[in-house]
Amino acid sequence: MLDSILHAEGAQQRRALAKAITLLESTRADHRLQADELLTSLLPHTGKSFRLGISGVPGVGKSTFIEVLGLFLIGKGHRVAVLTIDPSSTVSGGSILGDKTRMELLSVNQRAYIRPSPSSGTLGGVAEKTREAMLVCEAAGYDIVIVETVGVGQSEIAVASMTDMFVLMQLPNAGDDLQAIKKGVMELADLVVINKADLDVDAATRAQAQITSAMRLFGQHGDPDHAQHDQQSWQPRVIQLSALTGAGVDSFWDQVSEFRKLQTGNGSLQSRRKQQAVAWMWERIEAALKREFRGHPAVKSLLPLLTQQVEAGQLPASTAARQLLGAAHGTCLPGQPARPGGLGHPGDHGLSGKHGHPGLDPGSTPADKFVDPGSGPG
Repeated sequence: MLDSILHAEGAQQRRALAKAITLLESTRADHRLQADELLTSLLPHTGKSFRLGISGVPGVGKSTFIEVLGLFLIGKGHRVAVLTIDPSSTVSGGSILGDKTRMELLSVNQRAYIRPSPSSGTLGGVAEKTREAMLVCEAAGYDIVIVETVGVGQSEIAVASMTDMFVLMQLPNAGDDLQAIKKGVMELADLVVINKADLDVDAATRAQAQITSAMRLFGQHGDPDHAQHDQQSWQPRVIQLSALTGAGVDSFWDQVSEFRKLQTGNGSLQSRRKQQAVAWMWERIEAALKREFRGHPAVKSLLPLLTQQVEAGQLPASTAARQLLGAAHGTCLPGQPARPGGLGHPGDHGLSGKHGHPGLDPGSTPADKFVDPGSGPG
């Protein structure tokens, strides 16, 4: 598989990419070990692409825009990988994975690779393994990697922490001045795109003015990296385009190219990637701690009773959580016997204590490192 990803061409490489990303997304323990080995082998071949995150509300035209942009970039000699994230049903757990069907021309182009993935309950608008999938695409020689999030609201900002440039797509008439200055996804955007500007030119112009004003406010009172007086740093901008007609796509790429040149020149791009890599490491640690916690024998034994008491209103959820954490770490809680063999116990090979996370000794792990045991996927 490794040789096919690095050196094969055409359909053979595409099959290897698909198999590799499926391996990364697997939850089997043996597959996780294989995926770690694969990523480690691929890592020296990554880092040469430009990572572009595109987000926006449902119906803003993300998929249509990405197809037009992808074909435009291929025409300029680039190879384009697109990772699309589809929401998973909270009822059935299924996902339509339909974004690829909106990219009819791009999906059959030999210089493009499109991979839809389900969000599978992961918050933030992306999938759990999106970062790993990006690295695989980079190693395969795709020099532009685009991540399309699910339709998001104000607080889904995970894609900004894994890409080089975060693009937020907005609609004309999507809100007033107050909506434009609300904190959250807007203040993290490096570029805001008003799509479907051809439908209502006046509304698009108003939206551009309102969001531009909001961006200036963020620069003065928010992120110091967006300060308006520093001409050597990128200043977030707002542009109009129409993905349906293709108008403004060339201007969009001019803005992206300028951003890349500025951020590379002043060292911000490299610094951003280093911070993202460390954040990714801690995110994986927290996910592993959660899995180990839920699989611990003492927790599995105590969980049904405490769940029943919480459902019946006999026990506060916070108290139940502390008792489960205490059981996992083999610590004594008031009125309860000690439970040996917890996470990080001398006879245990868990992820805490001296065998794992520094500073997380048995009984001292903060409760916020775990979600409520009654929620989230198993």
